[in-house]
Amino acid sequence: MLPLQGITVVSLEQAIAAPFATRQLADLGARVIKIERPEFGDFARVYDTTVNGLSSHFVWTNRSKESLTLDLKKPEGKEILHRLLAEADVFVQNLAPGAVDRLGFGPSKLNELFPRLIVCGISGYGSSGPYWDKKAYDLLIQCESGLVAITGTEETPSKAGIPVADIAAGMYAYSGILTALIARGQTGKGVVMDVSMLEALGEWMGFPLYYASYGGSDPKRTGASHATIYPYGPFSTGDQKLVFFAIQNEREWENFCHNVLENSELITDDRFSGNLNRLNQKEILKNLIDEVFQRFSAAELIGRLEAAQIANATLNTPMEFFEHPQLKARNRWREVDTPVGKVRALLPPVTMEEMDWVMAPVPAVGEHTASILSELGFGPEIIENYKQDKVI
Repeated sequence: MLPLQGITVVSLEQAIAAPFATRQLADLGARVIKIERPEFGDFARVYDTTVNGLSSHFVWTNRSKESLTLDLKKPEGKEILHRLLAEADVFVQNLAPGAVDRLGFGPSKLNELFPRLIVCGISGYGSSGPYWDKKAYDLLIQCESGLVAITGTEETPSKAGIPVADIAAGMYAYSGILTALIARGQTGKGVVMDVSMLEALGEWMGFPLYYASYGGSDPKRTGASHATIYPYGPFSTGDQKLVFFAIQNEREWENFCHNVLENSELITDDRFSGNLNRLNQKEILKNLIDEVFQRFSAAELIGRLEAAQIANATLNTPMEFFEHPQLKARNRWREVDTPVGKVRALLPPVTMEEMDWVMAPVPAVGEHTASILSELGFGPEIIENYKQDKVI
């Protein structure tokens, strides 16, 4: 079963946020037609060449789609897009602020022409307000939202290692489109939606926002440790490795004292009673933990933490995660075709009975242009003329 089979998505997309959103729809069976610039395509195609010559970002966000090249500054290109949208269910775009309006495909106009069409615009700051036309990239939104200010060490503010602003916006666009499809089934009408990277990441900043606004100070940058829970994070071991673990409640604290530190007296020590006290006395507590941990190897401590039912983790590199035994045991990898051969791809993280995922190829630039134009009624001669005139 493919839940979105029969749904057509036309996406004027580039970089990460919109392609990530539409890939989720494609995985569920929607037909996603990706509109790209003639010859060059989405600029994310050339971010790097690490996946057998292809960009890691592009391979990640663009499987299961059809690539149509169009020059939308030419009348013929606009006509082709109009024909596509007349039959489509969803239109997604994340061009620069105001670009779709200048091209003649603004949301209000599309809503008037195609009342059943779901129109989704993804931007840095939203379609109104003083920042509406400010250029935005992932790092800049991480800065504006306050994320960089609370990430990293005390000395060095840092961005997240993955494009979290793009991912947040893409996921809210994805869930918003699914919601709009359900609503259209009840009302028969499409909707115009506006997804802002700033507001999407702002939702993910919920705990620091409440902590700062009502507590009177920002959470401190604490590296891989937690800003408001202790002990929670990395600790050194006798073999010069790191063990990560987390204490979330008093039951776990007691287990940790009994079975890992083997010091039951700490349980009744008022300095460490409750998380707030442990956080306030973390330097003293860290010294006590370090003294014990230096007597054991990382493997031995992981064993003790597991026995005590204390949550823990190994610090894997991305390459080590690629070979993670849990992913292998759950059969989470598939092979996906690309223009340069097969690559491994993780299945989407939601598992549903009696439903599979599409996991179709990553397209070459303009790979489906001729077939899509043929569907729209354009003959071989016209298609060839469009190629010569660089409309496609």
